Amino acid sequence: MIKTFCFTTLTFLFIQTSFGQKILTSNDSLAGYFNEIKIQTNKHKKLWSTDLYEPILLVDPNSRKVFANYPDTASTLKQDGKIYSGILPNKINISNTAIDWNGKRWAMIMLPLPTNKQDRLNLLAHELFHVNQPSLGFELFNTENNHLDQRDGRIYLRLELEALKKAIEGTNKKERKAHLTNAMIFRKYRHLLYPGADITENSLELNEGIAEYTGFVISERNVKQSTEHFIESINTFLSNPTFVRSFAYQTIPVYGYLLDPIKKGWNREITIKTNLTDYFVKMFDVSLPTDLKKTADLILNQYNGETIISEEKTREEKIAKLIAEYKSKFVTQPHFELKIEKMNVSFDPRNILPLEGKGTVYPNIRVTDNWGILEVKNGALMSSNWDKISTSIPLKDDGKIINGDGWTLELKDGYSVIKNENTGNYILTKKI
Repeated sequence: MIKTFCFTTLTFLFIQTSFGQKILTSNDSLAGYFNEIKIQTNKHKKLWSTDLYEPILLVDPNSRKVFANYPDTASTLKQDGKIYSGILPNKINISNTAIDWNGKRWAMIMLPLPTNKQDRLNLLAHELFHVNQPSLGFELFNTENNHLDQRDGRIYLRLELEALKKAIEGTNKKERKAHLTNAMIFRKYRHLLYPGADITENSLELNEGIAEYTGFVISERNVKQSTEHFIESINTFLSNPTFVRSFAYQTIPVYGYLLDPIKKGWNREITIKTNLTDYFVKMFDVSLPTDLKKTADLILNQYNGETIISEEKTREEKIAKLIAEYKSKFVTQPHFELKIEKMNVSFDPRNILPLEGKGTVYPNIRVTDNWGILEVKNGALMSSNWDKISTSIPLKDDGKIINGDGWTLELKDGYSVIKNENTGNYILTKKI
């Protein structure tokens, strides 16, 4: 059987600005949001030689009520003053993403939107880029970079970002270039430590990094706002439990911002075949040393290197214990395995944890498949090749709703849960 997958991930940067906000659903407010992004995308048509404004779904994740700027072809959405509204079907995962639904390709964004106008425009434009991504010639990559959960991978990414912060704050071209050069040294050395990392990092940066750069440009922050935005964004990012799927939101927008004064319209030269690291090295006219390790060791203390290394050694010890607990819970002890058939999945990319050779633990994940809807709030293990997901054993089963420790499965007709007496694991089976 050919398995099909649809991945949707929460845009991490703006989730953090939404907690505690009241969800505004008045027609005037929502119509105003649609209008302000429509004005901005039209104003920045030169960015990608097209107007990125497309159908948008604003979704209340609690009620699943949805508000749109266009009608859908199935008439699920009804005209409600200046906008369209309805209820999003339960089978559709809610997240900040691009989605094909009812005859249109939409930018889906969770309410509430950020109260800050620039943050709001940034978020909307980011997802509108994803809507336009196929027509712009970019494939949709969601590559995991598990090396960024390892000690040295994290150390040299953190050092790169510290160098980028100093480049942003630089007061002249010479100072900026010096920090940019050092950022690239840390970046190149990281790639040297982990063969293939240049390819996997580049894939995610071509997807989420270019999208976030697009959002940044369309948000139109001034120099002071841009500096504050990038510094705050990087500092917030560094507090995330993991970097493996979210680092690209930080790197490419900064490199792009610093390159704009040198080469306006650089983004239109980028294709899916572009190696962004090599491209930036060339555009910034960076000279890299022959011995990357020696140079990285010499400059790391300019960027809080000793503290970063100490912190990452401590984290590595804590993570080793957590990995052991997860392996016991989802691999060695009896657990519940659900085979993937036709999956749509949404998750938070900030807190996932790779288990080498076994897959990745997603503390929060929602999976819809032929067999039903799985909602997890206390961890599940997705296999490396995405052919099964494992949870802890079922604790309650009434045939329709299956419950376990921090997870719920809403089971469709034709499926049931049975115990494999040989392994002690629980599995899904189709009723005959």
